[in-house]
Order: sequence, then structure tokens, then C-alpha cells
Amino acid sequence: MKTRRLIALLLILGGLLAPMPAPAATIEVQTGTLTLPGVNLGTTQVGNADTTNTMDRGNMRGSGLLKIVSTIGGGPTVTVNILGSMDNTNFFNVAYALQASPETVTSAAITITTATTGYYILRPYHPWRYLKLNYSANTNVTLTADAWASIN
Repeated sequence: MKTRRLIALLLILGGLLAPMPAPAATIEVQTGTLTLPGVNLGTTQVGNADTTNTMDRGNMRGSGLLKIVSTIGGGPTVTVNILGSMDNTNFFNVAYALQASPETVTSAAITITTATTGYYILRPYHPWRYLKLNYSANTNVTLTADAWASIN
């Protein structure tokens, strides 16, 4: 009888002394990441010109996202160049990737011929501070563009 009591007491004490499972936690994958609100580069623009606005990402060098929405009329086509600059005067084509192939980088002009919403991933740590788009060869395409940048 004493042995049974002793075993029961040891089992009870063993349960009390066993480590308790840790509660579930929320784990932050990236600390310190900040994404700015989107910058509207231009709304319902037509014709051949630069976007109405230019984004200034300051000293942020993280990745970014560019969204271009097009609506079309008859015989639509437009060429879009994503342009960057360090001094807001001398612009060059910026490297980007498509959402379907985010690790394939290009700086080629984009040709749009349909009504669509396109997302373009702006690569991190590339040497540009200012960002705008240039529209050329535009026939019956209306464009709206927004851009976002992040610190890291």
C-alpha cells in the first residue's frame, strides 16, 4: 500500500515539476521594416510625357513596387520607361523584375497594348533616389501609376 502511495505521489510531483509547454507566440520575421505610403506618379495620363509626379525615396535603399493601371481605346499601344535619377535631372532606366519572375532583372522599356494592371518590383540597393515614368508612342492608352518604397 505504501508503495502505491509513493508511486502516486512521485507521479503527481513529477507532473508538477515537469516543464510547462510554452504558449503560442507571434514571431516577427523582419524587424525594422518600414514601407512608406504609396506615391501617386500620375492619374489618368494620356499622351507622350513624363508622369505628373516624381517619387523621392530619400536615403531609403530597399525594394519597391510600381503599379501601372491602363485603360484603352481603339488600336492601343504605349511604351513605358521606368526612370531613376540621383540628382532629379539626369534620368536612366531603372532595373525591375516582373511579379511572375521576381529574380529576372531587366531595365527594358515596357510595351502595353491592353487594359491591365501591372506590378513591377523595383530592385533594392540600386543607385537612384528619384523615380518617374516616361510615356511615349502613346495611342489611345490612359495610365495611372503609383509607387511604394521601403527602407530594407
